[in-house]
Amino acid sequence: MAKRQFILDKAERQHLLQAYRNCKKAATRTRYQAVRLYGEGYQVSQIEEITGCSRSSLMEWCRAYRRDSHQGLVDKRIGGNRSKLQELEIRELTDTLHQYTPRERLGDKSSTAHGRFWSVEDLSLLLREKYSVEYKRRVSYIELLHRCGFSYQKTEKVYKNHSQIKVADFEEELEKK
Repeated sequence: MAKRQFILDKAERQHLLQAYRNCKKAATRTRYQAVRLYGEGYQVSQIEEITGCSRSSLMEWCRAYRRDSHQGLVDKRIGGNRSKLQELEIRELTDTLHQYTPRERLGDKSSTAHGRFWSVEDLSLLLREKYSVEYKRRVSYIELLHRCGFSYQKTEKVYKNHSQIKVADFEEELEKK
């Protein structure tokens, strides 16, 4: 078995311990702890058990520590997904949704017969036309409606190929019978 080349002196161990205590991010703290334990001579199996990290991750962190000191161990991941719309665009969208009805903004493309209330389909069409943005999941549109101050409710189904006049005539006939 190869002799371990990675040994930390007392100052480095103290520096890692101090960084560990000052850090609030759990992933970064785990990295500080794992590298410090490895540098103190703990066996890899013990470190895996203590920290819950894999051997490959531990070795990667040790290489990062050698290269960039404790700054190489900082977790650089950004939490959450990047929003497709900027904050200013969302405020602008909110104003648009509150000022106009789908019929006023989209015309005959509106998904409901009366075109008075915003639906997921209307919102997706507006986002595509105005911002060139399209979400993959329907839930994203519902969340965006909620963020703009609307509550989601199911809309009525509209058949575009049915003439409004013919539908009204048919309803009149039903009422007469």
